Amino acid sequence: MKNNLKVLGFAMTAALVLSACAGAATPAPTAKPAATAVPATAAPTAKPAEPTKPTEPTKPAATAAPAVETIKIYSSHPLQGASKGSSDAINNGYKLAFEQLTKEGTVCNGKFKIAFEALDDSTAAKGSWDGPTEQGNATKAAADKDAMVYFGTTNSGAAKVSIPILAAANMAMISPANTYDGLTKAAEPGEPDKYYPNGAKRNYMRVVPSDGFQGVVDANWIKGLGAKSVYVVDDTELYGKGVADVLEKQAKTIGLEVKGRQGVTAKDMQAQANSIAVKILGTKPDAVFYGGVTASNGPMLLVELKKAGYKGIFLGPDGVQEAEFVNAAGKTADGKFVAEGVYATIGSISVADLPASGQKFLTDFSAKYGVDKDKIEVYSKYAYAVAQVALNAIGKVCAKDRAAIRDAMMATKDLDTVVGKMTFDANGDTTSTTMTGYVVDAKGNWVETPIKQAP
Repeated sequence: MKNNLKVLGFAMTAALVLSACAGAATPAPTAKPAATAVPATAAPTAKPAEPTKPTEPTKPAATAAPAVETIKIYSSHPLQGASKGSSDAINNGYKLAFEQLTKEGTVCNGKFKIAFEALDDSTAAKGSWDGPTEQGNATKAAADKDAMVYFGTTNSGAAKVSIPILAAANMAMISPANTYDGLTKAAEPGEPDKYYPNGAKRNYMRVVPSDGFQGVVDANWIKGLGAKSVYVVDDTELYGKGVADVLEKQAKTIGLEVKGRQGVTAKDMQAQANSIAVKILGTKPDAVFYGGVTASNGPMLLVELKKAGYKGIFLGPDGVQEAEFVNAAGKTADGKFVAEGVYATIGSISVADLPASGQKFLTDFSAKYGVDKDKIEVYSKYAYAVAQVALNAIGKVCAKDRAAIRDAMMATKDLDTVVGKMTFDANGDTTSTTMTGYVVDAKGNWVETPIKQAP
């Protein structure tokens, strides 16, 4: 509400009228002639009253500063289970961006206040993302009149749930981690059009390259490491199966023999990791590719393979490139990390190639959250870039207009971010195709390593 203050002008007039009386003298006795009385001096005439001052015009009521409106941004990531550490780092990336790129939390010269809420799309029972939970998160955001942008998800399967809900609400959705091809272009039948029912406009973007690039690079790297054959395992999830499909196709293209292919759910891996490992070893592959995430119990497969004597290559996509994969695999009896020597790729620019703003991000993130620079989760800087894209669009639109903000984000071109120039194509994909290789060292840390591509 606005408070109107009225200033009233007052005029005060004062008149002072003074009357002077001169008294007559008493006559003297007759013996003497009456003395002539000296006329009494009249009291000085009072100053004429000052003219009345004209009433000052009433000053206009003071105008109250316009109320600051709220623009809400939600994120949705698994905050329980194996992905919690990575999700926390992602949310911290968003928060650091809001702190550094706004003026005390406001944008558009103070017109809007940015409010941020991190939602959890996982459940304790599953220890990973959950479809109904993600649906609830997207529905909550769509129903919030202040909500303009949705950050997420981590898992491509979760994105498949939320894209249609948010597209129907004209709300932009942007992910720092999704890589499944079918979210933006043709993959499985009906994709991606089925995520945009009733002619809904494209609203989804991602700042990392898709599986179409990663699966090819992974297959080439396996061959580049000297392998002549590979056994392919996936976790049956949209993301894991998708990248494994691409890898298998590329392997056959470059003459890398595929010894076998098996889809294993998280539940089955927990119960059957040993028998699956024995089956794989029976085919005598030079390499094992695991298309999946840590939360799908991928570390169990590695542990059982090593117990059974496997000494070949173990390589996975970005779904395994997290500290929790190493922690879950544990150590051997002699204190060595079971995951030592495991390879992974991620659609990320290398630390050495980061622009100056990216180097500053690492320094600032390390100082704020107490994480060594070489242990910062890769996706945290992509989360910061996600926030840069959103805030840039909001700053251009400067209105609570979901459709306009969505369109401005989709039109992002050559935006300077902490991971380099950011441009989206018509599908919402980043034009960057950079991949970086990682390997687990003897200290249990993921460290960058060159990707040796097949000749």
